[in-house]
Amino acid sequence: MKTTKRFFTTFLALFLLLTFNSFSQEDSRPMYITVTTMYWNGDSDMTMDEWKAGEKEYMEKVTKKNEHIMSAGYYTHLITENSNEVLYVQTYKTWDAIEKAAARSTELEKDAWPDEATRKAFLDKMGSAYSDYHSDEIYATLPGAKVHSSGDLSDGAILYIRKNTRAFPKDGSNEEISGFNKKMLENVVNKNEYIKGYYPSMHAWGADRRDFIQAFFLNSLSDLDKMFTKSQELMKASFSEEEGKAYGRYFKRHGDYVYAVVKF
Repeated sequence: MKTTKRFFTTFLALFLLLTFNSFSQEDSRPMYITVTTMYWNGDSDMTMDEWKAGEKEYMEKVTKKNEHIMSAGYYTHLITENSNEVLYVQTYKTWDAIEKAAARSTELEKDAWPDEATRKAFLDKMGSAYSDYHSDEIYATLPGAKVHSSGDLSDGAILYIRKNTRAFPKDGSNEEISGFNKKMLENVVNKNEYIKGYYPSMHAWGADRRDFIQAFFLNSLSDLDKMFTKSQELMKASFSEEEGKAYGRYFKRHGDYVYAVVKF
């Protein structure tokens, strides 16, 4: 991959403030995202086709009928620390909807598989695909998304996640970071044709309150390099060297993760 160190020092993460009223698609934007990181069970004999078929059935009979869940999706490892990773992501309109969704899914499971033994067998089989350990995070969404639909993505689509650790410089200000954010969104993210979807969020419940997450949807792994190159060009045209350094004061470090979008 041709991503350069120079890019990662110039294409700085967006630290978007919680000014929800500035978001143009406020009515359709989820407020919270839950991310469950699971791991394949190495002892399971389930094939990928069987797993997809089972999760598709559950999605159709339960998740899509759950009025408290706005969207849901699976993402599998491409370039991450652990090749067994599987992300399951759900979005919600309100905090209360998270708890309500869990109770509603239990009801819908009973509707979908009325016979208790049949229901338990199906759920146990699907659960056997994963190891016992998993972790959960909840993120609050931020304004400035570049919204996509599933039809916008090709079969080789990927999810690139940039996990940023925020810094809080004593000489920083809301006015300064807001100006940088506006310029970055208008002149870099929204003008980069390789970015099919972009979703920023920040820590709401989890391990590190400094977390700022950027999720980018692209059509292919090869488009990741193209996105980096295009973003670097747009950054050079929009930000001076001094502005880039000033923007960088608001961040400590970042990590990069690439997942395959599972399309049922």
